[in-house]
This record gives sequence, C-alpha cells and structure tokens, in this order.
Amino acid sequence: MHTIGHETVKRMWESGEALIVEVLDRPYFRKFHLPGAVNIPVSGDFDAEILRRAPDRDRPIVVYCLDRACDASRRAAARLEALGYTAVYDYEGGKVDWRDAGLPTER
Repeated sequence: MHTIGHETVKRMWESGEALIVEVLDRPYFRKFHLPGAVNIPVSGDFDAEILRRAPDRDRPIVVYCLDRACDASRRAAARLEALGYTAVYDYEGGKVDWRDAGLPTER
C-alpha cells in the first residue's frame, strides 16, 4: 500500500488509470464525494463487492474516507492487499482534504 496526496489522486482521476473508491457508508458518500468515485463501504461486504467491481487485481485502486483521523481507508487498503491487489493507494487526507484543496466534488 502506498499513501498519496490530492495531487496524485487528481492525476489518477483525470487520466482514468485508477478506480477511486470511497469506503464510508452510503449516507456519507451522498453528502459529497470525489468525482467518479464508487462507494464500497468497508463496513459492508467489501471483499465481494470490490471483486465484482474491480476484477483486474493489477489495476490501481485509490481508497479514501473522510480525513486523516478516519481509519476506514487504511482498513480497506489492507483488505485489498489481502485479496491480492497489487496497486493499492490510500488517500489519507480523504474527501475533506480534497474539498479544502478547492477540487471538485459530486453529490
């Protein structure tokens, strides 16, 4: 697992090279999320859902949650590595850092 900042996430989002995954529960995702992100809560059936949505285990996956104090993205990254994903990125700053950087969000 690699930790990355919003500049790298932005580049990966713009290029389409990575699947961007918010790992918080649905109500938090609905408030706002990164553009193009999918919602796969780590508290749910994360393993089955990620395997369905990301069958290529070599494709980069960026996981994020709310902010640095939130550990959901770290837990999701650990689950991804245990499942054999090879390019796992944890955006530790989360969606609060993204929004505070003035980057676009979706609802």
